[in-house]
Amino acid sequence: MGIAECFLIKKLIRISWFGAIVDSEYILKPLLNLVQLHWLSFTALIALLITGLSLYPVDSLPAVPGTDKTHHFIAYGALAFPVALARPERWSLFITGFLVYSGVIELVQPYVNRYGEWLDLGANGLGLLVGVLLASFSRSIFLKEKFL
Repeated sequence: MGIAECFLIKKLIRISWFGAIVDSEYILKPLLNLVQLHWLSFTALIALLITGLSLYPVDSLPAVPGTDKTHHFIAYGALAFPVALARPERWSLFITGFLVYSGVIELVQPYVNRYGEWLDLGANGLGLLVGVLLASFSRSIFLKEKFL
């Protein structure tokens, strides 16, 4: 068993951490409640980080593990998750706004010594979609609500 492997057992996710099984009710549910409570702060912080990292002029990008598209996917998934978790009735409105925001960033990047790519926009869109799906899945498992 590896570190942090997740298993779906009777609609309860259990986390294996160095061989010890920890029920998610004690770890993940409080984290989800925290995200639901402070979703706007988390979303604003993530959006500011994305904007800063996307528009900061650099001569060359730092060597970070993973591909550029992976970073976009993860960042925009993280952006979508708190909104979709806390405001499931309005996720489509927010996600549309985030996709437009992503497109604007890609259009502005060439003016700040960066490279805008349409494939980045695609990775951002997929990240947004997966963030919404993970939030919906989390709500259905931990908060006992209907999936999507």
